[in-house]
Amino acid sequence: MKKLLSSRPTLWFLFLFNLSVAAVAPFAIEGSQGVMTAVGMGVVSLGAGVSLIRDRGGKAVTR
Repeated sequence: MKKLLSSRPTLWFLFLFNLSVAAVAPFAIEGSQGVMTAVGMGVVSLGAGVSLIRDRGGKAVTR
């Protein structure tokens, strides 16, 4: 499961999907539930984005 969750396509999906849900949630869901949904999805998106940036530096091309 760890290998699946740390693959680049999965991280890109988590980043983009959760970012879009976090942007739309306060407008689609009324009140504090919409805000908390946006915060939760934003945290997941931020985690996936940080993993993408952190892994990018470790994949150096060697000859």
